[in-house]
Amino acid sequence: MSDQHPAAYDASAYPPVFVTVDLAVFTIRNGALSVLLIERGDEPYLGSWALPGGFIEPAEDAEAAAWRELAEETGVEQWAGHLEQLKTYSAPGRDPRHRIISVAHVAFAPNLPAPVAGDDASGARWWAVGDVLRGEDAPALAFDHAEILEDALERVRSKLEYTTLATEFVEEPFTLAELHRVYAAVWGRPPSLGAFRRKVISTKGFVEATSTKGETQAAGRPATLYRRGGAAILQPAMLRQHATEPPEAD
Repeated sequence: MSDQHPAAYDASAYPPVFVTVDLAVFTIRNGALSVLLIERGDEPYLGSWALPGGFIEPAEDAEAAAWRELAEETGVEQWAGHLEQLKTYSAPGRDPRHRIISVAHVAFAPNLPAPVAGDDASGARWWAVGDVLRGEDAPALAFDHAEILEDALERVRSKLEYTTLATEFVEEPFTLAELHRVYAAVWGRPPSLGAFRRKVISTKGFVEATSTKGETQAAGRPATLYRRGGAAILQPAMLRQHATEPPEAD
């Protein structure tokens, strides 16, 4: 196929479409899975809470735009952890300004700092996910960000089923009870502790026991302390139990 000269192309014949990025950034704060939200300082949705994000500039790709918008709106700079594309949201009317398509991203990392609002955000803070989605005073999120947040939450919960990401949220050496609390915070329903212990210990490369012992437990034995194993992928997976399923036996 031969290239056409730009002069032969009439861009005005096509309706304008704009592209943005949105970010669902999660961490664990005070034992609760938390998401970073900004308070919008401009219309539309002035004063509403929203995921950080903005328009992709002509000279950048979606990931570069995501990191830039995160820093500009919240002061949270790029970290060494993982940021990945979640999904493209393109429903007509999702933004009252224009025909706007959003490339949403998701990240889950430990020890993220307190945000500082900037750019067109009048506020920025960490919210416990349960308060945003189901709390009595849950904010009405701007645009379709409630849908994006639900999808991002499911992605993060799945990450803990198939990867060893949860071990990044405990300080070494750690107990299995401490690791269990990470799963409970993210999944919203704590897995059976006994079954959890058996699965963790029997999964190759998940954790490694240390020679150090922790505080004496109620049973009179000192707790075994662990460090991260060498695996990145869990085989077999640590599958969640859903609310309709009976609890696993200890």
